[in-house]
Amino acid sequence: MRDRAEALAAALPRERLHPAVLAWAAAAGRGRWGVAVSGGADSLALLLLLWAHWPARRRKLLALHFNHRLRGKASGADANFCRRVCAGLGVTLSVGAWAGRRLDASEAEAREARHGFLRARARAIWFGHQRDDAAETMLMRLARGSGTGGLAAPRPVQRFSDGRVHLRPLLGLRHAEIVAALRAAGIPWREDAGNATDRYLRNRVRNDVLPRWERAAGRDAVAGAALSRELLEEDDAALEVWLDRWRPLDRRGRLDVRRLRGAPRAVWRRALHRWVLRNPRAAVLSRAAFESLLRRIETGEATRQSAGRDWFAVSDGHRLFLERASGAARGGRPGGRAN
Repeated sequence: MRDRAEALAAALPRERLHPAVLAWAAAAGRGRWGVAVSGGADSLALLLLLWAHWPARRRKLLALHFNHRLRGKASGADANFCRRVCAGLGVTLSVGAWAGRRLDASEAEAREARHGFLRARARAIWFGHQRDDAAETMLMRLARGSGTGGLAAPRPVQRFSDGRVHLRPLLGLRHAEIVAALRAAGIPWREDAGNATDRYLRNRVRNDVLPRWERAAGRDAVAGAALSRELLEEDDAALEVWLDRWRPLDRRGRLDVRRLRGAPRAVWRRALHRWVLRNPRAAVLSRAAFESLLRRIETGEATRQSAGRDWFAVSDGHRLFLERASGAARGGRPGGRAN
């Protein structure tokens, strides 16, 4: 496997990986790199490329395989395959299993179970998402009306407030290109038969929508989507910097509406999203309720809007804050009251 990994690295040299990830890796400290490995073509290629391109990091690689236990013997075979690969490379492997799995579990539930396992084992986690994955994600999020933040996913370098980071160096490569390189190097991988079904939205987009979209476009629409993702990420980052200059939230989590006067609506929307994140009780706001609250604070209208059980989003025209309903039982801490 080591010779094959070197052959794969020759076919996919380091400069083919995403530049933002390369920059992160060059500045990274001595921490361990967790590598999410399913046994499929993309994640296997990622593990082999990390092993080959960063030889000094080999002892710091931690392969992470999560068994969802949804495909019977095939799931166990995936884990055994990953064990053999990692043994051949001399890479440590940690295998987890979904103790609370249900055969009718949603895609979101399965993903959250896997991410919970990954989060517990490494702060820097590498994923094998490639260009086709990014196009699929964009189409899925367009269907639900996402803004720039959602449409810019998956990001090559995704940082979290607690210092964790997710890394996706293969976003510049098509899945077919990765498969061709693996075949040329004589490297086998595992195929998930579930990917050919239409059970999940992503499968339907991948197997039906994306091929039709490319044929209709008459060009490499996935490359176009990849460029759009990069541009949307730039715009999203610019909006975040712009909002930071307004400093709309005070130390108590209240939104100072007055500071946003004259700002574009995109900044108002982002400020309200940030307020919701700072005040988790407001996360129950429906999309319609969020839009209603946005209109009212933007016009300076005093408002008192339900924000779930026992709480209200209140604006006096100057600040937006959470207020407990009168007579509600104590427990927890409100986002703050206006002075």
